[in-house]
Amino acid sequence: MSVFQIHYFADKVFVHRWPKNSPSWSDTLQEKLDLLLNKNSDKKKIIINSNSIKIKDFEFTCLKKIGISVPFFKEECVMIFEAQFEKVFAHVHITIKSNNFIDIFNELISWKKKFNE
Repeated sequence: MSVFQIHYFADKVFVHRWPKNSPSWSDTLQEKLDLLLNKNSDKKKIIINSNSIKIKDFEFTCLKKIGISVPFFKEECVMIFEAQFEKVFAHVHITIKSNNFIDIFNELISWKKKFNE
């Protein structure tokens, strides 16, 4: 059996607690997210497996409500999903602005259809 993966770099990642009535995150976790993802302008390596998404040192599992789109009038692809990591729940926004954003969009749509229906 072959291993399925998609690799790309995201221009922006934003992770926040979701749903809002889920347990609060520790200050340490929020600071780590802000430092490595939310407030970090460096490109972030994204690795998508059949049932998980890894962004830097964070692995998101239990993926739900995955949305993938190309916003009107923008040359970018956006993926939003609910997931679990480090025993907490989150809403994750990933934005890709590279020249091949349409190719990445198509790969993500194929991944979603194959593994997340």
